[in-house]
Amino acid sequence: MSPEFTSSVRRRIIAILFVVSSLAAAAQVAYFTLMPIIAADLSGNDSAAGIPSTLGLLFRALTTYPLGWLMGRAGRRLGLTLGLFIGMVGTGISAWAIGVGHFWIFAFGAGIAGVARGAADLSRYAAAEVSPPERRAKVIGWIVFAGTIGALMGPVLVSPAANLAGNLGLVPETGPFWAATIVLFLAIVLTFVFVRPDPLIISRQMAAIEREAGEALLENPSRPIRGLLKHWNVRLGIAAMAIGQLVMTMIMVITPLHMNHAGHGVGAISFVILAHQLGMFGLSSLTGWFVDRTSAATVIIAGSLLLVVSSLLSPFATSIPSLTVSLFLLGLGWNLCFIAGSALLAVGLAPAEGARLQGMGDTWASAASAVGSLSSGILFTMGTMSLVGAVGLGFSLALIAAWVLARQRAIAARA
Repeated sequence: MSPEFTSSVRRRIIAILFVVSSLAAAAQVAYFTLMPIIAADLSGNDSAAGIPSTLGLLFRALTTYPLGWLMGRAGRRLGLTLGLFIGMVGTGISAWAIGVGHFWIFAFGAGIAGVARGAADLSRYAAAEVSPPERRAKVIGWIVFAGTIGALMGPVLVSPAANLAGNLGLVPETGPFWAATIVLFLAIVLTFVFVRPDPLIISRQMAAIEREAGEALLENPSRPIRGLLKHWNVRLGIAAMAIGQLVMTMIMVITPLHMNHAGHGVGAISFVILAHQLGMFGLSSLTGWFVDRTSAATVIIAGSLLLVVSSLLSPFATSIPSLTVSLFLLGLGWNLCFIAGSALLAVGLAPAEGARLQGMGDTWASAASAVGSLSSGILFTMGTMSLVGAVGLGFSLALIAAWVLARQRAIAARA
């Protein structure tokens, strides 16, 4: 290993990526808090309240693969900086659109803003690249945990930003969007200045050392995605992230309405969603440690079983304790599938190949999130929470079947 790639350099890069991921999450939470209300006010129609968030998921899904491809060719630093910059432009456009009262420009800006979170999510792979293979899942868990910091920071920005905007003669509702713009600018500066040397360079040097020892794949950036998808670990990793995201989003999005129909107030709903967020992010470092100590496939099956339990509980959970348990398990099941699935795409692949597959994996996860968000209301209307839970159960069982198939393929490959 080159002297410049010391453990202190690795720790600095991982720390910067942790901060950047926290800032991106904080920016998203800050503007997302008022986004449905602003959308309804600008459009004059409550049914349009979900359009900006849906566009954010769509833009995120469309751009994660190109960003992953760019990171594999030009480096993680450039790809992450570009994604954050596009998101910063989006929040600025949305803030301006609120001031002039134009709904569709506001929605378009909110869609572009979603690119920043997608890019920041890819930073977990950059952190993994500078870590030894046996610690990569734990590092991924730490970067995912950064979302918890952002979730706590974001709401704190909303009221002061709105008050400051009003004092400056701007529309108060633009404040959180301008605050998000500033936060993303700070994340861009930190990324561009301090993520050096590029994690891709470190990863290639580590892969070269592993190749000399006969432990790594040859670098072959031209190998097509179709060929890479033949590996069982790649398919299982992408399936775990996409299905986990779909089931989690589908049940989580509709739970507040389900609770409202059961007679629960805003305070109870907030408490249950907080428990869900704790399940999603609070134990991320422990999940990564568990993956490193056992195997990603084992953690994926554990996450799948938790999704099964949550899907079975959700339709029948009406009390606060039962809803809290159900949503916590839902978040934890997603956490296990997401981190373990990410780990499968962070080990055993050449750097350029890994970057492309990681972008594809996040694209499928983002698309699954959009599908889950859009379908949950339809399913709830057709069959209340029972149908939502049944569909979630079906996909969770499908993920277990994918695990069984992947295990059989792995055993056959070793025979």
